[in-house]
Amino acid sequence: MIIKTIRSVYFPLVLFLLIAACASKTTTGPGSADLVVCGDDKVLLLNSRQSETTPAINWRWQVSEAQDLPAAYRKWMVPLDECKPAMNRSKLLLTSSGGGVLLLDIKTKKSLFYAHVPMAHSAEILPGNRVVVALSTHPKGNSIELYDLDKPEQRLFRDSLYSGHGVVWNSKYKRLFALGFDELRAYSLKDWEGPAPQLRLEQSWKIPSEGGHDLTAVDDETMVVTTHHNVYTFKIATMDFEVFAPLKGRENIKSANYNRQKQQLLFTQAEESWWTHHIYMHNPDRTITIPDIKLYKVRFF
Repeated sequence: MIIKTIRSVYFPLVLFLLIAACASKTTTGPGSADLVVCGDDKVLLLNSRQSETTPAINWRWQVSEAQDLPAAYRKWMVPLDECKPAMNRSKLLLTSSGGGVLLLDIKTKKSLFYAHVPMAHSAEILPGNRVVVALSTHPKGNSIELYDLDKPEQRLFRDSLYSGHGVVWNSKYKRLFALGFDELRAYSLKDWEGPAPQLRLEQSWKIPSEGGHDLTAVDDETMVVTTHHNVYTFKIATMDFEVFAPLKGRENIKSANYNRQKQQLLFTQAEESWWTHHIYMHNPDRTITIPDIKLYKVRFF
């Protein structure tokens, strides 16, 4: 009688737990994740190798989880439009066109830095524990802004840049590259050790077509630049642009990432207004669909 009772309680419970475990596609940590994607109020770390169309979600976070942020940020950090791995992939650097930038610890999901920056579209960690943010079209935007990661919300420096969309630090050339509507700029670090650091404009190049959108590094010598109407590479040493053949003629590429060593391409393209449900990869060729999020950018993790 006792054995029958135990079976009647124990086995249904085990079955329930097994079904629940199989139904969940989210693990508890980044694990073998190779992609990070963001949109709406969510960030996901994905393992694209597990399935060609429906990758495993290794880790997820959404803005409402950030209870350690001032309440206003739960509005300012939506929708998310950048999700860069940072600090040896232990952190994520997030921005939102809603008006915020955030450095998030992946393991603890704690907010390590935040600032209110209207129409933030990208950010980059700089030497000396500082971060620069690109601000797009807004009465208080159209600029790049500099902050100290130890001092949330305290702006150190600002320079105007119409429709700021991308920022990349190049450690070889000791230059910050910043992408605007129709130009690419290079800045050096000035008075960097003092209390009033600055970014000094050194050079500027007109990009081949208007609507500069995404800026990513391929290596120390090459970057990828996307615009409204095409995608280009920029060679730093020769200071020239060339059409990026794999995405030639593609319009509204919101994020483009190229691994030259593996010859892998990863990108998102606006297909519904400014967003998409698809992540595209070449080598191997596949399309990943996430139907419940308005995706904006994807990055190699």
